[in-house]
Amino acid sequence: MPCRRLPEPLRAARVTGRAPVGITVLAALLLAGCAPASDTAPLDAAPPTAGDALTGTVTVFAAASLRTTFDEIATAFETRHPRVDVVAVYDGSSTLAVQVQEGAHADVFAAADENSMQVVVDAGLASDPVVFATNTLVVAVPVGNPADVTALADLSRAVTVLCAPEVPCGVAATRLLDDAGVSVTPASLEQNVTAVLQKVAAGEADAGLVYATDVLGDAAVESFVPVGAGDVVNRYPVVALDGANTAGVAFAAFVLGDEAQQLLQARGFGAP
Repeated sequence: MPCRRLPEPLRAARVTGRAPVGITVLAALLLAGCAPASDTAPLDAAPPTAGDALTGTVTVFAAASLRTTFDEIATAFETRHPRVDVVAVYDGSSTLAVQVQEGAHADVFAAADENSMQVVVDAGLASDPVVFATNTLVVAVPVGNPADVTALADLSRAVTVLCAPEVPCGVAATRLLDDAGVSVTPASLEQNVTAVLQKVAAGEADAGLVYATDVLGDAAVESFVPVGAGDVVNRYPVVALDGANTAGVAFAAFVLGDEAQQLLQARGFGAP
């Protein structure tokens, strides 16, 4: 089932007990099911309150590009629910999807694209994921831009690192370059966007394609928005996996709420 955009009004219900995921808060939030991508509505989600007295550990598998923001979201959630610990694992979305398929324990999965999420849905491990954020690509270069990379076409002559084609940032990079008619032979193909940015920041590459959110606040790199970037948009879905504990279901709902959405937008993510 394809993901849908975040609906409004979206109000989180009180969480009690350890109900099966199919009838939990997140499912209630998504009662309308997955709608086409064109169906949009503003956000009005109410996160869980401390009065829910949630307890336990929430294991979150999240795309590498979400690390900084999800650390902040986890802290905000733990502040509201002092008896809950959030443990986050970050990596390429396709890698995490395979790990979930193979039985790795997680309560929540937040991917950087819908294809990676669909792998988990098709395996019967989750249903009704919701898109909670969007992102686009930029060209990152080391400070000072020593290779004078100023356009996508320059990547064909520069030492360029890209995400591997099977991970979301790689899929987006391939589409962006193909749309521009630019052929690039990458110096390396990385399994997540963080690795691409690290190589650029260390001066091991002249340039790399990363998400706009990755370069914010990084003093080791400069960046520019290439022509066509606005036409290649990654949509980030989140879901409480089947078998998730009650706190995990509440965390997935929290990601859809106003507080988490404000944190995401402050870090440069686009609205769903």
